[in-house]
Amino acid sequence: MADIGGHAIYKIEDTNMIYIPNDSVRVTHPDEARYLRIFQNVDLSSNFYFSYSYDLSHSLQYNLTVLRMPLEMLKSETTQAPQARQESFDIFEDEGLITQGGSGVFGICSEPYMKYVWNGELLEIIKNTVHRDWLLYIIHGFCGQSKLLIYGRPVYVTLIARRSSKFAGTRFLKRGANCEGDVANEVETEQILCDASVMSFTAGSYSSYVQVRGSVPLYWSQDISTMMPKPPITLDQADPFAHVAALHFDQMLQRFGSPIIILNLVKEREKRKHERILSEELVAAVTYLNQFLPPEHTIVYIPWDMAKYTKSKLCNVLDRLNVIAESVVKKTGFFVNRPDSYCSILRPDEKWNELGGCVIPTGRRQTGVLRTNCVDCLDRTNTAQFMVGKCALAYQLYSLGLIDKPNLQFDTDAVRLFEELYEDHGDTLSLQYGGSQLVHRVKTYRKIAPWTQHSKDIMQTLSRYYSNAFSDADRQDSINLFLGVFHPTEGKPHLWELPTDFYLHHKNTMGLLPTRRSYTYWWTPEVIKHLPLPYDEVICAANLKKLIVKKFHKHEEEIDIHNEFFRPYELSSFDDTFCLAMTSSARDFMPKTVGIDPSPFTVRKPDETGKSVLGNKSNREEAVLQRKTAASAPPPPSEEAVSSSSEDDSGTDREDEGSVSQRSTPVKMTDTGDSAKVMENVVQPMKEVYGINLSDGLSEDDLSIYSRFVQLGQSQHKQDKSSQQHCSKCSEGVIKLTPISAFSQDNIYEVQPPRVDRKSTEIFQAHIQASKGIMQPLGKEDTSTYREYIRNRYL
Repeated sequence: MADIGGHAIYKIEDTNMIYIPNDSVRVTHPDEARYLRIFQNVDLSSNFYFSYSYDLSHSLQYNLTVLRMPLEMLKSETTQAPQARQESFDIFEDEGLITQGGSGVFGICSEPYMKYVWNGELLEIIKNTVHRDWLLYIIHGFCGQSKLLIYGRPVYVTLIARRSSKFAGTRFLKRGANCEGDVANEVETEQILCDASVMSFTAGSYSSYVQVRGSVPLYWSQDISTMMPKPPITLDQADPFAHVAALHFDQMLQRFGSPIIILNLVKEREKRKHERILSEELVAAVTYLNQFLPPEHTIVYIPWDMAKYTKSKLCNVLDRLNVIAESVVKKTGFFVNRPDSYCSILRPDEKWNELGGCVIPTGRRQTGVLRTNCVDCLDRTNTAQFMVGKCALAYQLYSLGLIDKPNLQFDTDAVRLFEELYEDHGDTLSLQYGGSQLVHRVKTYRKIAPWTQHSKDIMQTLSRYYSNAFSDADRQDSINLFLGVFHPTEGKPHLWELPTDFYLHHKNTMGLLPTRRSYTYWWTPEVIKHLPLPYDEVICAANLKKLIVKKFHKHEEEIDIHNEFFRPYELSSFDDTFCLAMTSSARDFMPKTVGIDPSPFTVRKPDETGKSVLGNKSNREEAVLQRKTAASAPPPPSEEAVSSSSEDDSGTDREDEGSVSQRSTPVKMTDTGDSAKVMENVVQPMKEVYGINLSDGLSEDDLSIYSRFVQLGQSQHKQDKSSQQHCSKCSEGVIKLTPISAFSQDNIYEVQPPRVDRKSTEIFQAHIQASKGIMQPLGKEDTSTYREYIRNRYL
């Protein structure tokens, strides 16, 4: 699914449950089969991801900062390293410490962030029994990667969404927050930008930006028994001291640092109070909590009624969002693992100089995070996150020296590619939480969506309503069982007998809490001391205990990234190679017409684009399938078979999963007529693209030019006498070109600098001394020249 620094990220495609017989259990429990069916309702082949060598539960900033710092300690404490826990994966390929007189390498990793791990409860039973290599943690959400080609230079744009496993569930059954501060539909979205020409974390250029979405952190819910499209919002518990909001924001300060910025997109003006109930309570909670925080670390609250501005014909929604995004990114900054370019000093940019975050010698770190929410945290939230991500992407490209100004415009190949990633991201998260794809997209808010999109929006609304009314309860039961929220116990009610799962997610209702947090000092004391830096990334005794050290052999397969990426032991096909098959700006978005500017930052007209974001995403998969099966394809099916297969494909599964992500879209089989049309659309004629058809014979002028080009290449490097004699016989009558250069030896392999005479050396040394304030005495020629200048100038 993606590649980050040579570390592959995989998606679960299939799972198998293996029965392990046990002599102590002779008779199967009568309810085991039913629990097994409920457990298997969680489809692990749907948007679950893992990596053997990269920690997906943490951000790139954490992985490239915290996991590097202990290496300095290891260099001075080599003998103490084996005392640490020596069981882990290595996340870096070249970093490490070679032991004295051996070839051992120490690899370092941290314990996963369990909030975003979905099989943590399942592995808890065997965690301390088996070796760590058997523990493979998975995340749930979205992962997508596309290639941005900038004049041939590959830049990977990666989008990773981590869905929280705490207080997880479906749309109307999980609202607000639980007693521990975990909110419903909480998703951490990270966009990673890397220069793919260098894979290493050590030598490569990497940048990332993180933002969060989540339900309003209050005790609230909606009653779906009324069978209304918009059930009324009710506040379940009075919380005058914002206890649950304090727990939630304390978690965010610990993981992200300050400032915490809330972008509230909930409606503020309504004829009948509905969404405004949440806005009023959230404002009161934030105001109460801010009065105890230091002024420089207060929570920033930005209310904006997005629905109201969308209905107005005079207001541009995305322009207003762009202004908000600029202010947010300037406050939080972003992560980049290389220092600022020298060009930013030579040509300072006003926007760049106002950028926040933490500047360190090795680059920049993001401090704080944007938290976006509406009521469902789906349509409006995804568009707002896209605009903030687009603004951050411009700063990331500028920091890597790929654009001259931190600004990106719509209708460019780069923004179209990024928009498609975010729409796949929004569709996937919307299916997981709401039961349908996005209803309102970026094009909807730009008011350029085609008229056919309105009918699709109606169908998605109906699909979402059906899922919420009839299938969400079963999905919620399966999630509760899979995550270990409910444990079957003999003598207690079964999962399907519970009238509600409220008591499972709110543990304070099952007993009295021994201690209560302060109403004024509502934060963790250690967290507030290190702000604006996140406490999780501070090197302290508590965090060092989470680090794990393992000793590897230098050539061990587990840390050999070359074999991991290139797989030399497998037969490779270009159609199956991930880096060639992924979405590319040059292939999928850039116009195919000769003469168009190939820059992905050039604004295109609608009729110039190589691909529309709302277009058919399966054309490339169909073309790849046809190329792979052209030699061994069976005879074309009959019309009856094609019609029957199309009827099967047009069911609910294709409607729900067809356009979630182009990386998981099943390939649709077409007949030969459709295949020819698809190939005509995908494969451009060679004459139209390159201006020449290689199947035609070459003219004598072209052959002569090519022969001269070959001769020029042969004269650029050393050759032995035999090859030179052979070439001289073969190239009779061809003009011999002699390279003209100030260097005695100059080719693509090596270069020898020219000799500099003594006088030039003295002039250069005198110039260096003059820059230090040491002037050389003037000679006779200098004095006469100066006198001549004075005479001509003033006399």
